[in-house]
Amino acid sequence: MSSSGGSLRNMLAAAAIRGVTEARARIFGHVLNPTGQRSPHKVLRKKLIGEKVAQWYPHDIKKDDPLVMARQEQERLSKLEMLKRRGKGPPKKGQGRRAVKRSK
Repeated sequence: MSSSGGSLRNMLAAAAIRGVTEARARIFGHVLNPTGQRSPHKVLRKKLIGEKVAQWYPHDIKKDDPLVMARQEQERLSKLEMLKRRGKGPPKKGQGRRAVKRSK
């Protein structure tokens, strides 16, 4: 009689563990896979790459609008001019760091 009582206890414990596991999966949004079979869930969780993602995002306004491009170019030129006035602009061709090192 004690062997049947032990198996009943084991069945109840297994059922309780199974219930807790299912509840945990529901609460935390996990996918329950008690049999351990292969599942596409891992693949489907990954971020999409390729054409689908490229189609989803809108076009870059900087490349489409010439006014935006002209404004950015103007900002770049004004910043370069400011750097040149401070003496921090790019050196003339042939007078960079490599030319200075070679002459020493």
